[in-house]
Amino acid sequence: MSSSLAFFKGKILPIEEAQVNVMTHALHYGTAVFEGIRGNWNKDQKKLYVFRMQEHYERMKQGCSMLMLDIPYSVEELCQITLELIKKCGYQEDLYIRPLAYKSDELVANLKLQEIGSDFTLIMVPFGQYLETDGALNCCTSSWRRVDDTNVPPRLKISGTYVNGILAKTEATLAGFDEAIMLTQDGFVSEGSGENIFVVIDNHIYTPPVSDSNLAGITRDSAIQIAKSNLGLEIIERRIRRSELYLADEVFLTGTAAHIQGVGRLDNRIIGDGNKGLITSKIDKIYQQAIRGNHKDYIHWCTSALNH
Repeated sequence: MSSSLAFFKGKILPIEEAQVNVMTHALHYGTAVFEGIRGNWNKDQKKLYVFRMQEHYERMKQGCSMLMLDIPYSVEELCQITLELIKKCGYQEDLYIRPLAYKSDELVANLKLQEIGSDFTLIMVPFGQYLETDGALNCCTSSWRRVDDTNVPPRLKISGTYVNGILAKTEATLAGFDEAIMLTQDGFVSEGSGENIFVVIDNHIYTPPVSDSNLAGITRDSAIQIAKSNLGLEIIERRIRRSELYLADEVFLTGTAAHIQGVGRLDNRIIGDGNKGLITSKIDKIYQQAIRGNHKDYIHWCTSALNH
């Protein structure tokens, strides 16, 4: 039997007891860093595998450095806290794991990070499909431009920055689309509202560099490694123009929540044949095996939560 628990103020407790004061600094100013980590249930093995957990916490610690969030846990300790919480919750299904480091002092009208205390909390919830489609996505180019690194660094998961993607996602879904594609301030392709983007042209795969205002995505890195190592395909990081997406053979998005999703339409134009492309499907097939501990090449990416 599963239980809804949280790690809060140094201990595991029922999630309804994990509450912050309305004066909490992060609640007012978005002064927090989070991660989205997948726990994937393997029904045949009766095991839950946490995917690339160490890499997620390494990125989170980078964000903590950026926001001067002094949390008293190493990457290894954060991993152990996560495994302990999974064990106590007892879930036997796919999970979305959400660690959050945040400015926890109860004060407002103070914008000096160096003066504000920090804390760490962790929750997890059953989580299935993020993008509700069985086929290729129908996307639009957002009128909202991706925030630039000179404003707030988008390469890290800083809470306040995510309003940028939320505005784009909301605009897209209200207009009847599945997802938004965001451009940089100077009009080049950046990423989706919560996913990295790849373009396939003549069996070459292109993706914008992280310097084009996108997240240093862990699923992005996974897709790159699979394409290179298992499919023998070249991955080229370069700036991509919006018009190239319309003329591409395939476009796909990658993210922890979204997994790997093909784009079939963009701005009412058909991409390729309008379906999930062949190369996208090949990468996704290996990725789906990898996240559940079913691929020998990538078992090192998985941590079994039931062995701890």
